[in-house]
Amino acid sequence: MSVVFRTASGRRLRLAGTWLALLLLLTACAPFRSVEAPYGGAGPGVEIARTAESFIGTPYRYGGSGPEAFDCSGLVYFVHRQHGIEVPRTAAQQYAAATPVRPRELRPGDLVFFRLQGRKVSHVGIYAGGERFVHAPQSGGHVRVARLDEDYFRRSFAGAGRFLP
Repeated sequence: MSVVFRTASGRRLRLAGTWLALLLLLTACAPFRSVEAPYGGAGPGVEIARTAESFIGTPYRYGGSGPEAFDCSGLVYFVHRQHGIEVPRTAAQQYAAATPVRPRELRPGDLVFFRLQGRKVSHVGIYAGGERFVHAPQSGGHVRVARLDEDYFRRSFAGAGRFLP
């Protein structure tokens, strides 16, 4: 099997066998980077989202506020403190204290809030761009990336907020 690519100059490049396998292997080993930085590639929100991503894989623990375990609001609390920003400790308190943000105006580092049970805000994550957010989901789980457009999160979305200036 071989694959033909066109280079930037329009030349045809044919990859076969070992070279194709090597290219696929190198592509698979590329570093994961989920934070999108459409606002110049830097800034406090992007840094907050990247810090949250650095904890992907950390175990969930109810009441955990890091760095060895987190619950959802503990992750938000800990990450913001790492950047010198004080936020309340619980998801409901964070929702009440944050400056509201319209969903179409979300930027990396903003918070996304959910009503998972009943009418009270009970879950929070840190927006990373491209409909993705970092959160600590539930007992037995770990910090991970989820999507706002997943049915579960779309149905329970309560709003978004910002603690950045």
